[in-house]
Amino acid sequence: MQARDVDYRCGEVNLRGYLALGEGIGKRPGVLVFHEGLGLGEFAMERARRLAGLGYVALAADMFGDRRQASNLQEVATLVGGLRAEPEKLRARGRAALAALAALPEVDVARLAAIGFCFGGSVVLELAREGADLKAVVSFHGVLATKMPAQPGQMKASVLVCTGVDDPLAPPEQLADFENEMRAGGVKDWQVIVYGNALHGFTNPAADGSMMRTALYNEQADRRSWASMKSLFDEVLT
Repeated sequence: MQARDVDYRCGEVNLRGYLALGEGIGKRPGVLVFHEGLGLGEFAMERARRLAGLGYVALAADMFGDRRQASNLQEVATLVGGLRAEPEKLRARGRAALAALAALPEVDVARLAAIGFCFGGSVVLELAREGADLKAVVSFHGVLATKMPAQPGQMKASVLVCTGVDDPLAPPEQLADFENEMRAGGVKDWQVIVYGNALHGFTNPAADGSMMRTALYNEQADRRSWASMKSLFDEVLT
């Protein structure tokens, strides 16, 4: 397996992603990986390597610039809040990562997808909402609310949302609004899977409740949500 840093830009901001791909010949589907609120770190990189092991070209994107990482919830709120307050800027950063992935010679640009965790889950949904050329997006315990709902007929991607029933960042009313948005937008392929006894951050083994009391790893939900992602990708990418 190959792994290396990839620098790309969004306006004046330098972004440093992490690329992982297996050995092989010919073009392969490409998958973006968008990080949690702490920034691009080992968790997202490990998921990129895991995707590479499945035969995809995986680019873990950098949404904050210069691979900046937060060390506490106050920094998370500043970094994430700044982008969520300006959805056009957030989407532009996502588009820059998509362009960087599509420019790689190993990537089949007709077969692109994106996954995201926590904050990254909201990023992939924003890309889908604006009609990005993605076959599928998968949000793992992501925020579902948006300031710019999808317009009818705009979303092209298949959408999979994996969320915890007790996640305070995706409460029942937000989930209901999201489902209504999908219906109103005429999205052809969307699904929501709600995991019982699951809180926020259920995919990350490092989520032990110490930084955020309601963020806790759940091995069963992690394993099942990843399997659901693989099933969707098998259907639309291969």
